[in-house]
Amino acid sequence: MQNLGQPAAAARILSRDDAERLVEGVLATMGDLETVLAEETAHVRVGRIREGLAQEAKKSELASAYLRGLEAVKANAIALARFAPEALDRLKAAHAAFGRIVETNQTVLATARAVSESLVKGVADEMNRLSRPQGYGPPSAHTARPQRSEPLILSKTL
Repeated sequence: MQNLGQPAAAARILSRDDAERLVEGVLATMGDLETVLAEETAHVRVGRIREGLAQEAKKSELASAYLRGLEAVKANAIALARFAPEALDRLKAAHAAFGRIVETNQTVLATARAVSESLVKGVADEMNRLSRPQGYGPPSAHTARPQRSEPLILSKTL
């Protein structure tokens, strides 16, 4: 993993070695971020939300380092194309694959969010239904005033 505190955007490419070093640094950061995203996706996919979100700080740090690396690549695009075109091609291919991994991760997180919202809404609807008086006849005949549901208390412990 590259030094995450070092600003990659300040790097200036003056040789083939510099170009290779920049691309390898970005690829290493991308690989580390990919590993964290894959673990998060695997945990969230099977319902282990807490474990999936445990590395949020590391993911944020790696994402910042990755974006700084991409800024350095953009700032030095002409030099990279001149000194290390094959490394640039590797980076482009890896970036495309990484985009698919990020898309999968976002889909899994969105699904988990939708499921949890649906569960909370279902519980709230059921509590409201149970709090209304039950009887025979039209439903409007039994309610003199609108009922307010009581606060819903959830445990964060799964």
